[in-house]
Amino acid sequence: MLEKVLIANRGEIALRILRACKELGIKTVAVHSKADRDLKHVRLADEAVCIGPNSSSDSYLNIPRLIAAAEITDATAIHPGYGFLAENANFAEQVEKSGFVFIGPTASVIRLMGDKVSAIEAMRAAGVPTVPGSNGPLNDNPDEIMATAKRIGYPVIIKAAAGGGGRGMRVVHTEASLLSSIHVTRTEAKAAFGDSTVYMEKFLENPRHIEVQVLADGQGNAIHLYDRDCSLQRRHQKVLEEAPAPHVDPAARAQVLQACVDACIKIGYRGAGTFEFLYEDGGFYFIEMNTRVQVEHPVTEMITGIDIVKEQLRIAAGQPLSIKQEDVKVRGHAFECRVNAEDPKTFMPSPGLVKTYHAAGGLGVRVDSHLYSGYSVPPYYDSLIAKLITHGEDRSTALARMRVALEEMVVDGIKTNIPLHKDLVRDTHFAEGGVNIHYLEKKLAAK
Repeated sequence: MLEKVLIANRGEIALRILRACKELGIKTVAVHSKADRDLKHVRLADEAVCIGPNSSSDSYLNIPRLIAAAEITDATAIHPGYGFLAENANFAEQVEKSGFVFIGPTASVIRLMGDKVSAIEAMRAAGVPTVPGSNGPLNDNPDEIMATAKRIGYPVIIKAAAGGGGRGMRVVHTEASLLSSIHVTRTEAKAAFGDSTVYMEKFLENPRHIEVQVLADGQGNAIHLYDRDCSLQRRHQKVLEEAPAPHVDPAARAQVLQACVDACIKIGYRGAGTFEFLYEDGGFYFIEMNTRVQVEHPVTEMITGIDIVKEQLRIAAGQPLSIKQEDVKVRGHAFECRVNAEDPKTFMPSPGLVKTYHAAGGLGVRVDSHLYSGYSVPPYYDSLIAKLITHGEDRSTALARMRVALEEMVVDGIKTNIPLHKDLVRDTHFAEGGVNIHYLEKKLAAK
């Protein structure tokens, strides 16, 4: 097993990783910016190192400082969590070149899946269903571009190959606006990502966002942990997730789950990962792969009983998968509400002092959070402050428990989006299951 892990992250995911390490008897190193000196995991870690001032670029995104912190503490491995450098191939490469274990896939696999075009090509070759598209980057030939769009069928969507987080995308409904839209997207992609490469896909009108959780050991073994529905989104950012995905065609589900496992083996995947799909009219269409642990991983843990972070640590230590596919069973249903420090009406960030914090509790309730009474939420980072998770023997029970848990949860002193979640879990259409990715924004726009 790994001897000492440096946690290259902050907030709830850093605390989540620390707890998994402690359960496995692994020593921990917390790194933090000056603003984060009072984070809960910093207080609980075996060692803590300040790696810079408040800005992410000078701390959590500063590769030399992170590696230096690992060197001076004699850490043996680095866990990137999610966000920051978690899917940065250069970071993974530098970590391993410096003699440490990177708790995640190899740099080459991160690069492969980080580029949208190469990822789609690799998945198509591996038998994973993909959205009809340009089958590679768009060139500069207007006639070929027009012919490609006609073959795919309007509407189409132009995407930046290096894009992410909902940026670098533009929907085109008519041939007249196609070339100008491509030009604008290329310009934006170059400015935002340093890469002007774009590609074209069929734009699905009312899809759901369904993803498949996988574990692979890089030694030829891979399994899936079933799926999650992440369709409740605002500006392409997930708000509320559940597992398993409701109202999915059983045959299509079985096929895509196996395809994801086969793809992991084909590309030599190592660690935890997530295949993200659009699902419409009984069909799955691959959009991207996240080569890290996901924010919403707890819902999968709740329905399978498998600790995904512990499995990451074991795989990084060189152990083969201890779980076989036949051992993975779905038990009940789970929901996760992402609690953000933000105004529930304007969605503006709401940093500040948490005067009172009371986590919800009871049967089937889990809270992943770094909050405590007296903690001050800084204005410099992502607004996620807690994840409220409920589990039940069926979907209706899990949803009922979420309604109760949201009423119990208290975060006083700052504004949060808990009122939004209270509204969502009482929404009749959501209660039926299967709302599409546009549902939340249309609901908000109607208010």
